[in-house]
Amino acid sequence: MGFYDERVLPRIINVLCGAKPAGPLRQRVCEGLQGDIIEIGFGSGHNVPFYPDTITRVAAVEPSDLGWRLAGKRLAKTRVPVQRAGLDGQSLPFDDNSFDAALSTWTLCTIPDADAALRELRRVLKPGGALHFVEHGLAPEEDEKVRSRQRRFEPMQRRLFGGCHLTRPTVDMLTAAGFTVAELDVFYEKGAPKIMGADSLGTALSP
Repeated sequence: MGFYDERVLPRIINVLCGAKPAGPLRQRVCEGLQGDIIEIGFGSGHNVPFYPDTITRVAAVEPSDLGWRLAGKRLAKTRVPVQRAGLDGQSLPFDDNSFDAALSTWTLCTIPDADAALRELRRVLKPGGALHFVEHGLAPEEDEKVRSRQRRFEPMQRRLFGGCHLTRPTVDMLTAAGFTVAELDVFYEKGAPKIMGADSLGTALSP
Protein backbone atom coordinates (compact mmCIF):
# COMPACT_ATOMS: atom_id res chain seq x y z
CA MET A 1 0.00 0.00 0.00
CA GLY A 2 1.24 3.49 -0.85
CA PHE A 3 1.01 6.85 0.90
CA TYR A 4 -2.39 7.66 -0.61
CA ASP A 5 -3.97 4.36 0.48
CA GLU A 6 -2.41 4.43 3.95
CA ARG A 7 -2.53 8.11 4.92
CA VAL A 8 -5.03 9.93 2.69
CA LEU A 9 -7.80 7.53 1.69
CA PRO A 10 -8.81 6.56 5.27
CA ARG A 11 -9.37 10.26 6.04
CA ILE A 12 -11.49 10.72 2.90
CA ILE A 13 -13.55 7.65 3.72
CA ASN A 14 -13.97 8.84 7.31
CA VAL A 15 -15.54 12.05 6.06
CA LEU A 16 -17.69 10.49 3.32
CA CYS A 17 -18.95 7.65 5.51
CA GLY A 18 -19.82 10.13 8.23
CA ALA A 19 -22.31 11.95 6.02
CA LYS A 20 -25.58 12.70 7.81
CA PRO A 21 -27.89 10.74 5.42
CA ALA A 22 -26.05 7.53 6.30
CA GLY A 23 -26.99 7.80 9.97
CA PRO A 24 -30.58 6.48 9.69
CA LEU A 25 -29.36 3.61 7.51
CA ARG A 26 -26.72 2.66 10.07
CA GLN A 27 -29.37 2.75 12.78
CA ARG A 28 -31.65 0.49 10.74
CA VAL A 29 -28.97 -2.06 9.95
CA CYS A 30 -27.81 -2.26 13.58
CA GLU A 31 -31.30 -2.87 14.95
CA GLY A 32 -31.72 -6.32 16.40
CA LEU A 33 -28.01 -7.09 16.83
CA GLN A 34 -27.34 -8.99 20.03
CA GLY A 35 -24.70 -11.16 21.62
CA ASP A 36 -21.18 -11.52 20.25
CA ILE A 37 -20.80 -9.66 16.95
CA ILE A 38 -18.20 -9.58 14.21
CA GLU A 39 -18.03 -6.44 12.08
CA ILE A 40 -16.03 -6.54 8.86
CA GLY A 41 -14.84 -3.27 7.36
CA PHE A 42 -15.08 -1.50 10.71
CA GLY A 43 -13.43 1.59 9.22
CA SER A 44 -13.34 4.54 11.61
CA GLY A 45 -16.24 3.28 13.70
CA HIS A 46 -19.22 5.13 12.27
CA ASN A 47 -21.53 2.29 13.33
CA VAL A 48 -20.43 2.45 16.97
CA PRO A 49 -22.97 5.10 18.07
CA PHE A 50 -25.76 2.86 16.75
CA TYR A 51 -24.77 -0.35 18.53
CA PRO A 52 -27.72 -1.51 20.67
CA ASP A 53 -27.16 -2.37 24.32
CA THR A 54 -27.98 -5.99 23.52
CA ILE A 55 -24.50 -6.45 21.99
CA THR A 56 -22.09 -8.06 24.46
CA ARG A 57 -18.91 -7.52 22.43
CA VAL A 58 -17.72 -6.63 18.94
CA ALA A 59 -14.77 -8.12 17.09
CA ALA A 60 -13.76 -5.38 14.66
CA VAL A 61 -12.03 -6.43 11.45
CA GLU A 62 -10.19 -3.44 9.96
CA PRO A 63 -6.98 -3.41 7.89
CA SER A 64 -6.21 0.32 8.21
CA ASP A 65 -4.23 1.44 11.26
CA LEU A 66 -5.23 5.04 10.57
CA GLY A 67 -8.89 4.09 10.25
CA TRP A 68 -8.71 2.39 13.65
CA ARG A 69 -7.07 5.45 15.23
CA LEU A 70 -9.75 7.72 13.75
CA ALA A 71 -12.34 5.57 15.54
CA GLY A 72 -10.87 6.44 18.94
CA LYS A 73 -13.33 9.17 19.95
CA ARG A 74 -16.35 7.05 19.00
CA LEU A 75 -14.97 4.04 20.86
CA ALA A 76 -14.40 6.16 23.96
CA LYS A 77 -18.10 7.04 24.10
CA THR A 78 -19.56 3.52 23.84
CA ARG A 79 -20.23 1.03 26.61
CA VAL A 80 -20.07 -1.87 24.16
CA PRO A 81 -16.68 -3.65 24.32
CA VAL A 82 -14.99 -3.37 20.91
CA GLN A 83 -11.69 -5.06 20.11
CA ARG A 84 -9.72 -4.87 16.88
CA ALA A 85 -9.47 -8.55 16.20
CA GLY A 86 -8.56 -9.04 12.55
CA LEU A 87 -7.14 -7.32 9.50
CA ASP A 88 -8.55 -9.29 6.59
CA GLY A 89 -12.19 -10.22 6.05
CA GLN A 90 -11.10 -12.88 3.57
CA SER A 91 -9.31 -14.85 6.30
CA LEU A 92 -10.82 -14.46 9.76
CA PRO A 93 -8.78 -15.54 12.81
CA PHE A 94 -11.70 -17.14 14.62
CA ASP A 95 -13.04 -20.63 15.23
CA ASP A 96 -16.13 -21.95 13.51
CA ASN A 97 -19.48 -20.93 15.06
CA SER A 98 -17.92 -18.15 17.15
CA PHE A 99 -20.42 -15.31 16.67
CA ASP A 100 -24.13 -14.72 17.13
CA ALA A 101 -24.35 -12.15 14.32
CA ALA A 102 -22.29 -10.16 11.84
CA LEU A 103 -22.36 -6.62 10.50
CA SER A 104 -21.18 -5.23 7.16
CA THR A 105 -21.83 -1.68 5.99
CA TRP A 106 -20.60 -0.51 2.59
CA THR A 107 -17.75 -3.02 2.78
CA LEU A 108 -18.31 -5.81 0.24
CA CYS A 109 -17.70 -3.35 -2.59
CA THR A 110 -14.03 -3.02 -1.65
CA ILE A 111 -12.84 -6.40 -0.35
CA PRO A 112 -10.76 -7.91 -3.18
CA ASP A 113 -12.37 -11.36 -2.83
CA ALA A 114 -15.79 -10.58 -1.39
CA ASP A 115 -17.01 -14.12 -2.05
CA ALA A 116 -14.25 -15.48 0.20
CA ALA A 117 -15.17 -12.95 2.90
CA LEU A 118 -18.79 -14.07 2.83
CA ARG A 119 -17.77 -17.71 3.09
CA GLU A 120 -15.63 -16.80 6.10
CA LEU A 121 -18.55 -15.01 7.73
CA ARG A 122 -20.70 -18.09 7.25
CA ARG A 123 -17.98 -20.20 8.85
CA VAL A 124 -17.62 -18.08 11.99
CA LEU A 125 -21.36 -17.46 12.44
CA LYS A 126 -23.37 -19.84 14.58
CA PRO A 127 -26.13 -21.76 12.74
CA GLY A 128 -29.01 -19.37 12.24
CA GLY A 129 -26.80 -16.34 12.88
CA ALA A 130 -27.73 -13.23 10.92
CA LEU A 131 -25.54 -11.02 8.79
CA HIS A 132 -26.88 -7.47 8.98
CA PHE A 133 -25.84 -5.60 5.85
CA VAL A 134 -26.19 -2.39 3.91
CA GLU A 135 -24.14 -2.35 0.72
CA HIS A 136 -24.04 -0.38 -2.50
CA GLY A 137 -23.70 -2.25 -5.75
CA LEU A 138 -25.23 -2.99 -9.11
CA ALA A 139 -28.36 -0.96 -9.81
CA PRO A 140 -31.71 -2.75 -10.24
CA GLU A 141 -32.17 -4.66 -13.50
CA GLU A 142 -34.77 -2.22 -14.80
CA ASP A 143 -32.28 0.66 -14.56
CA GLU A 144 -29.98 -0.32 -17.42
CA LYS A 145 -28.93 3.29 -17.98
CA VAL A 146 -27.62 3.46 -14.42
CA ARG A 147 -25.92 0.10 -14.82
CA SER A 148 -24.23 1.32 -17.98
CA ARG A 149 -22.87 4.37 -16.18
CA GLN A 150 -21.71 2.19 -13.32
CA ARG A 151 -19.72 0.00 -15.69
CA ARG A 152 -18.22 3.08 -17.34
CA PHE A 153 -17.16 4.79 -14.11
CA GLU A 154 -16.08 1.71 -12.15
CA PRO A 155 -12.39 1.76 -13.26
CA MET A 156 -12.03 5.34 -11.98
CA GLN A 157 -13.93 4.51 -8.79
CA ARG A 158 -11.58 1.61 -8.07
CA ARG A 159 -8.49 3.77 -8.54
CA LEU A 160 -9.73 6.62 -6.36
CA PHE A 161 -11.40 4.66 -3.57
CA GLY A 162 -9.17 1.73 -2.75
CA GLY A 163 -10.63 -0.82 -5.14
CA CYS A 164 -14.30 0.05 -4.56
CA HIS A 165 -16.56 -1.62 -7.14
CA LEU A 166 -19.84 -0.17 -8.38
CA THR A 167 -21.25 -3.29 -10.04
CA ARG A 168 -21.14 -6.08 -7.47
CA PRO A 169 -24.55 -7.81 -7.16
CA THR A 170 -24.97 -7.90 -3.39
CA VAL A 171 -27.92 -10.27 -3.10
CA ASP A 172 -26.54 -12.72 -5.66
CA MET A 173 -23.25 -12.81 -3.78
CA LEU A 174 -25.00 -13.54 -0.49
CA THR A 175 -27.02 -16.41 -1.89
CA ALA A 176 -24.00 -17.83 -3.75
CA ALA A 177 -22.15 -17.94 -0.42
CA GLY A 178 -24.98 -20.00 1.08
CA PHE A 179 -26.84 -17.31 3.00
CA THR A 180 -30.63 -17.07 2.95
CA VAL A 181 -31.80 -13.49 2.58
CA ALA A 182 -34.50 -12.99 5.23
CA GLU A 183 -35.16 -9.24 4.90
CA LEU A 184 -34.31 -6.94 2.02
CA ASP A 185 -34.89 -3.33 1.05
CA VAL A 186 -33.46 -2.11 -2.28
CA PHE A 187 -33.35 1.64 -2.87
CA TYR A 188 -31.29 4.59 -4.02
CA GLU A 189 -29.53 6.33 -1.18
CA LYS A 190 -30.76 9.87 -0.59
CA GLY A 191 -28.28 12.51 -1.66
CA ALA A 192 -25.94 10.12 -3.45
CA PRO A 193 -25.43 9.75 -7.22
CA LYS A 194 -27.38 6.75 -8.43
CA ILE A 195 -24.26 5.01 -9.69
CA MET A 196 -22.86 5.03 -6.15
CA GLY A 197 -26.07 4.87 -4.14
CA ALA A 198 -27.87 1.73 -5.32
CA ASP A 199 -28.21 0.19 -1.86
CA SER A 200 -29.38 -3.13 -0.50
CA LEU A 201 -30.20 -3.28 3.23
CA GLY A 202 -31.34 -6.31 5.15
CA THR A 203 -30.41 -9.50 6.95
CA ALA A 204 -29.15 -12.82 5.65
CA LEU A 205 -29.15 -16.01 7.68
CA SER A 206 -26.41 -18.60 7.93
CA PRO A 207 -27.76 -22.17 7.72
